[in-house]
Amino acid sequence: MTNRELDHARHLLCRLQDHIRESVIAAWQRQGRSFAKVVAVTAADTIYQVDRIGEQAILEWFERHWPKTWPVELVMEGLDEAEAVTFPAGTPVGQTRWKCILDPIDGTRGLMYDKRSAWSLAGLAPQRGGKTTLADIVVAAMTELPTSKQWRADQLSAVKGRGVVAQAVNVLTGERKPLRVTPSRAKDCRGGFAALSRFFPEGKALLGELEERLWQELYGRGGANSPLVFDDQYICSGGQLAELIAGHDRFMADLRPRVFGKLHVKSALVCHPYDLCTALVAREAGCVIEAPLGGAIRAPLDTTSAVDWAGYANPALARHIRPVLRRLIKRML
Repeated sequence: MTNRELDHARHLLCRLQDHIRESVIAAWQRQGRSFAKVVAVTAADTIYQVDRIGEQAILEWFERHWPKTWPVELVMEGLDEAEAVTFPAGTPVGQTRWKCILDPIDGTRGLMYDKRSAWSLAGLAPQRGGKTTLADIVVAAMTELPTSKQWRADQLSAVKGRGVVAQAVNVLTGERKPLRVTPSRAKDCRGGFAALSRFFPEGKALLGELEERLWQELYGRGGANSPLVFDDQYICSGGQLAELIAGHDRFMADLRPRVFGKLHVKSALVCHPYDLCTALVAREAGCVIEAPLGGAIRAPLDTTSAVDWAGYANPALARHIRPVLRRLIKRML
């Protein structure tokens, strides 16, 4: 595919997410708190009323706008994986050119209570059937879904090897302005934000112990002159990537699948491939996004596989934290 075609694909994903954002904002104004109603529980996640709004917006948009000369298989939370969804409708999967994985609304719980922005995520990869993985994604876009008091929503997108396109969108007027995003250039986490994801009671003690040991090995035990490392639990994988890209956070790791396995906890409330389908955007910004023990994240493009990951704002931070993190994972998990 030519650079021009890839950039057009990036543009299409951004327009799709504009449609999702506008649909969610309009529904919020109509429905308000009914967003929090549970409408389904699947193998992938709990589905809320707000999720259904995003899903419907996507299906309508693909039917109307996706190029018929680029047949695509759609993979997203909320669809029945037993029956493939393709566009043009009815195209056999074997005849599709692309595989597009989406999370219509990542961070549902924060958004449905009007607490914190969610993000709409999408990644596009050449179709390789069941062998297609996160590492194959060549185009990605992520768009902020704002709370009711926000007037601005950010949109970040990338084509592999071409850097990041970032815009700030005024959701009241539609005006767009270029947005400068620069990941932190710090070489350690002293005085900055960095954390392990620990959103639920299950596994929180083990994750807390691992994180405490991580900072102790890197910076020593507490005291009057202890270097502070601040913790911000953004319950949204796309939001976590956005915070790394924007320069707000320096390190983030999600080890829930390993921790739940260690504790024999059965839970679908982990990171899935659709939650991490915009890792390309973070990498194009200069961040390091990888498997916790190193190497590319090669999870299949499905809605049920559990994914763990580590993200560093820059290569220097990766070199600083990575050896200790890996040693503790091997020892404790």
